Amino acid sequence: MAWILALVLFVEALGVAALNWFLGIVVDRQDMSLAGLDPDAMSISSKVGGIVFGLYFALCGVVALLVALRDRAPAGLGRILLISVAVVHGLLGAFAWGLVGPGAFVSMVVVLALVVLLLMTYDRREAPAEGSPEQGAGRNEGPGPIAPPAAPNPS
Repeated sequence: MAWILALVLFVEALGVAALNWFLGIVVDRQDMSLAGLDPDAMSISSKVGGIVFGLYFALCGVVALLVALRDRAPAGLGRILLISVAVVHGLLGAFAWGLVGPGAFVSMVVVLALVVLLLMTYDRREAPAEGSPEQGAGRNEGPGPIAPPAAPNPS
């Protein structure tokens, strides 16, 4: 499942970067202005924003890929990145419903579900392995846990 999420985030990173780059080119070629803003500034900001968000999604994809390779829960910055990308997809899904339609909403919710599923699946404590020092197996460390006294048999 982490493999699928990593692939989806890499594709999304490429798509977001390409879309914003394309929009920057369109603004530049059309020489459009929005409320008096400089078209060159709009074009450059669109391209830079696309690169930044593309790198952000790619970094989140790297975290998911590391989770898949290590088969361990993400920790520290990786966990924060995955939580933040879940929030971003929730917000994008909310905006997509109103601006684009239900198809875009469903795709955002699917990615959100994959991220949450990844975080929940690996969010368990690993049980100590049999024979590990934490269990005390194979050593005489005294009696085990004391069992409560048995209830008297009424018959």
